[in-house]
Amino acid sequence: MADKQQEFVQLVGEIKAHHCSLRAGCLQAVPGDGNIDSPVVFIGEGPGKVEDELGRPFVGPAGKLLEEALSGIGWSRSDVYITNVVKCRPPENRDPLPAEVEEHKPFLERELALIKPKLIVLLGRHALHWFLPAEKISQIRGTAKRRGEQVFFITYHPAAALYDPKLKTTLMSDFKKIPTLLVTLDQLSSPVSPPLPSQPSIF
Repeated sequence: MADKQQEFVQLVGEIKAHHCSLRAGCLQAVPGDGNIDSPVVFIGEGPGKVEDELGRPFVGPAGKLLEEALSGIGWSRSDVYITNVVKCRPPENRDPLPAEVEEHKPFLERELALIKPKLIVLLGRHALHWFLPAEKISQIRGTAKRRGEQVFFITYHPAAALYDPKLKTTLMSDFKKIPTLLVTLDQLSSPVSPPLPSQPSIF
């Protein structure tokens, strides 16, 4: 446990100190935040204005909605780990470019290697594209997908749901599937259970 915490502290320090093509245009880099022992990691696109100012992911309006969705299933943000594909805010909150995503790729890979989540929740199309580039969020949101040994659950980014009441309802509904999915994964990974099925969708 101590070694894991030390490794995480070192990673956070490296993220904060790094220099990338986005670094000069933002106030600070924003590492992931939360419980590094969580079985679930939530991944968004990148920091916004408030995140850039405060140095934590999902603390602006979209973060408040994320916390509301977590509260709806009896969780708080301290129960889970939250991060982004890119750790620096793109200018004017534009979409991160492929080259910028590649620059930040090692940080996200190290976060996931350290935490080893049972489930990764992909928030929005940019996170989806990073892991499952052939998929479209409108077609697979609310479902679980497996790639290799990792299971992903896909839903909308809270920022999108802020501007569309229908998407907010869908987001809240999707979140209610997450605890059940975790139970299913635990059952499937137990020694007396068969291996994880190969079908692409659990729900």
